[in-house]
Amino acid sequence: MDFLTTLDGIVGKIGAFAWGPPMLILLVGTGFWLTFSLRGLQFRKLWYALYLALIKRHEPSDQPGDITHFQALMTALSATVGTGNIAGVATAIAVGGPGALFWMWITGLVGMATKYSEAVLAVKYRIIDEHGEMSGGPMYYISTGLKMPWLGTIFAICASIAAFGIGNMVQSNSVADAVESTYQISPMVTGIVLMVCTAAVILGGIKNIGRVTGFLVPIMIVFYMAGASYIIIANIAEVPAALLLIVEQAFTPTAAVGGFAGASIMMCIRMGVARGVFSNESGLGSAPIAAAAAQTKSPITQALVSMTQTFIDTIIVCTMTGLVLILTGTWSGGATGAELTTIAFAAGMPGGAHVVTIGLILFAYSTILGWSYYGEKSIEYLLGIKAVLPYRLAFVCFVGIGAVAKLSLVWNISDTLNGLMAIPNLIGLLLLTPVVVAETNKYFKAKKIKDEADTSL
Repeated sequence: MDFLTTLDGIVGKIGAFAWGPPMLILLVGTGFWLTFSLRGLQFRKLWYALYLALIKRHEPSDQPGDITHFQALMTALSATVGTGNIAGVATAIAVGGPGALFWMWITGLVGMATKYSEAVLAVKYRIIDEHGEMSGGPMYYISTGLKMPWLGTIFAICASIAAFGIGNMVQSNSVADAVESTYQISPMVTGIVLMVCTAAVILGGIKNIGRVTGFLVPIMIVFYMAGASYIIIANIAEVPAALLLIVEQAFTPTAAVGGFAGASIMMCIRMGVARGVFSNESGLGSAPIAAAAAQTKSPITQALVSMTQTFIDTIIVCTMTGLVLILTGTWSGGATGAELTTIAFAAGMPGGAHVVTIGLILFAYSTILGWSYYGEKSIEYLLGIKAVLPYRLAFVCFVGIGAVAKLSLVWNISDTLNGLMAIPNLIGLLLLTPVVVAETNKYFKAKKIKDEADTSL
């Protein structure tokens, strides 16, 4: 026990460094650099990107790839719309004050350029594996695009192990806790049910994951947003004041009130940026693994779809959670995490606690599905196609273990590896920026010529 305690402390310190100010500055700084390099593409092309993602949804089925644009987006969203949207936003505001939400917006807006660039490179440098399926992501664009296979290997090692933590055990543990506290169901029972549900999906591979997430993710997001919308509409007269408070508190210290201890501007910024990055994963390198599986000939079309993931996750879902916390006045009560969000929803609407609990269950389960694919593609890069099935089986087993385990050490290890994942990915993004810009210019130049030709007919 002493050894585990010591190890937990060591890993915790490494994790604190990995997610310290230098990493957060690097993540957000990369987003600003890509925004500048792409001339604010995420703002100029947002409506076109939303059209491709939510209305057009797919390209002709003869395009290379395993799943549609929409399914690739939903798979990536399944991994990012999770506990960060429920617990992460609450923690940011409970510690940093309402202004933290403003800094979450900033990470989301510049993170859209990061997510776009990751997807461009993922599709451009993807390969077809022995089973005829697409494989791509940072390990491929780092090793092929940068000619640094050792750096791609570091990313794949971190991702394949981190998937068992942040994308598996932490999620099943969150579900087990929520179900036990709300419905008095044993964590062991929850763990077994989650194992069965996970195995039923991930053993069928990315096409099965894509079909399930394409169905489940829109339902869970709409369900959660409906609850949040009810509370926001019920307090619609207070929304302008809440938005003004968010902007004001982003640039001024937040005074102590109720159970809230007060926060400096730096604490506000740090919590907003840290929780924003945790929620949308822009720069982490996970989402481009799903983007690489999309049916498309052009890296740009999938990249435009992929950047809407950050918009939906942070600008829409996180904002709605934040507004509920502020409008109900519960943010300053001293609670934090999922408990605070549950209190806020319970105060704002009848049965609000059930909305959060069910939302947490769906969000966490979908995260398990998305991260299982990220992990298996990383292990495939390291050990080959034969390692995929054993990895899937191990992943299912750890879902059950996570439901009943004490997770301090697991959380610290996975948190550290998540931070370490980002380093090789960000190096790849920064050094391959000219490739992203060139591909983008080529696509939109060709699109402009085609549009002009179509108009002249």
